[in-house]
Amino acid sequence: MLNERFVELTKAYKALTDEEVRNNYIQYGHPDGKQSFSIGIALPQFIVTEGNGKYVLLVYGGLLGVLLPYIVGRWWYGSQRYTKERVLVASAGNIFREYKDGITGGGIVGALSSGDEFKDMLKGSQAEAGLAKLEKMVLADDSSFLSSADREKLKELDDSTRRKALALLWAYLGRIDLNDATLNGEKYEAAPIALSLNEAFTAISLAFGNLRPILGSFQVSQNIIQAIAPGSSPLLQLPYFTDDIVKSVEGDDAKTHFNVQRFMSLPEDKRHSLTVGAGLLSEKQYASAISVAKQLPALEVSKAFFKVMGEKVITPSSLVQLVVKARFVPPGYSNVPEVTPADLEDVDPDEDDLDALMGRKSTKTKKLANGEKVESKVEAIQPPLAHAPYLARDHSPRWHIFLADPKQGKMAVPPFTFTTFDKPLFDEAGKPTFNVQTLKMQFQAPPQVGDFTFVMHLLCDSYLGLDTKMEVTLHIDDPAKAAALEEEDDISEPDEGMACFLLDSKPLSRDHANIPSTTDSIAGQMQALKTGQPPKKKAKKPEDDSSEDESDTDGDAGDTSDTNTETDVDD
Repeated sequence: MLNERFVELTKAYKALTDEEVRNNYIQYGHPDGKQSFSIGIALPQFIVTEGNGKYVLLVYGGLLGVLLPYIVGRWWYGSQRYTKERVLVASAGNIFREYKDGITGGGIVGALSSGDEFKDMLKGSQAEAGLAKLEKMVLADDSSFLSSADREKLKELDDSTRRKALALLWAYLGRIDLNDATLNGEKYEAAPIALSLNEAFTAISLAFGNLRPILGSFQVSQNIIQAIAPGSSPLLQLPYFTDDIVKSVEGDDAKTHFNVQRFMSLPEDKRHSLTVGAGLLSEKQYASAISVAKQLPALEVSKAFFKVMGEKVITPSSLVQLVVKARFVPPGYSNVPEVTPADLEDVDPDEDDLDALMGRKSTKTKKLANGEKVESKVEAIQPPLAHAPYLARDHSPRWHIFLADPKQGKMAVPPFTFTTFDKPLFDEAGKPTFNVQTLKMQFQAPPQVGDFTFVMHLLCDSYLGLDTKMEVTLHIDDPAKAAALEEEDDISEPDEGMACFLLDSKPLSRDHANIPSTTDSIAGQMQALKTGQPPKKKAKKPEDDSSEDESDTDGDAGDTSDTNTETDVDD
């Protein structure tokens, strides 16, 4: 007892005098430092009660040996039923069988109705409930959005589930009020399913590479999101716009539809007179429609060009970048600022900046007007959600860029999808910033030398009439030209030195002048190491030789004159 007391006093003394012991006491609450400790877990009494061990083991065995494998197996086999587009494998197979080389518009909508997801939505008696009423309203004579082929497709289907699914899709695209709460609910429920199935159809179309189905799949995505039938006017995207208002704007005998940009380019008084009045829009509805039109993200291409990072020319089979400089210019804006030349340039990162070359750097290099390079932070700016009042879920717009060969009707370079941008689209007040956005897609150049003309398609999956189509030409140079340009950059022209040195006003001949040879300079030595011979000297022009001869003659005459003068003085 006395010994323990003495030990405690000793430790207390050291805690006051020894710095290390004092720190241990402050940090761990004990002069000797960190001490061992134990943690107890409170268990129910019946688990630790003698005789219940076998029941506890039985429960653990059921959880770990039966329930856990069942959950994992169900998740695993359930995930195997879906493709990477989150579509049932059976649905993808059905859509594949419906695919045709020239399928577009209504044919794609008919193919989407073959998805097995609609069987889960329309279970049991739901497949037959209200089908007759639904078909009667969809196939009515005033349903002008349906073509004769689409009508026949709907009539010839025998499967009631698929028939009702297709009728619901056409009712949704035609914005038909079914006068039934259940049918209207099923109509809006079918649209997101069809949008997911369209992703699978797009993947199948890309695998075949035919241009018409690819464009058709992107356009059907626009139709589903905006609830507009294929071939209808893009003006129906605006709030309160109906077929009657569209006819008032376009005219009864119009052969082509107005897009929102064309409508907003009309003079204000004419635009107002065409849409506001009896049987048309009210002033409040017109203001709402114009407000939405001025928020549509119309991407306007300012410049598109090909390049190879760090190279001046494009050689066969090199990794080429298609750089698209564009900015968002919503319809209806007239005082749009000019694009500065510096914004249209794409500055390559330094050769030693590996993070920037690999795309891991969060900053971007920009070249100013005075030639100075500055770095700015790159942020992933998400565009506003799509204005889609009929779609029963939120959707973020996406933009697709791909190259096509119009002569063969084939896709040349698969689409690159862009969901974010490096600069804000709109400011805090909701007004467009007109910032120049940079979009890049990389692919391998053709193995031949020459000019290759492609058609670049820039499409938005959420809005109609905002697509861009333009020709771009890829020029492939001979590798020898690239090597020559690289040699010019690496090796400067050798310095031949002075042709002669003057001494006492008399020229020395080239043979006796102290002239450094071409191999004496660093550039000449590098050239000799690479090629085994010094660079060839540039041939002098005849004018230079004649002028040099004249200079020598003048010099001789001057010498003779000096001699004569000295002789006269001696005399």
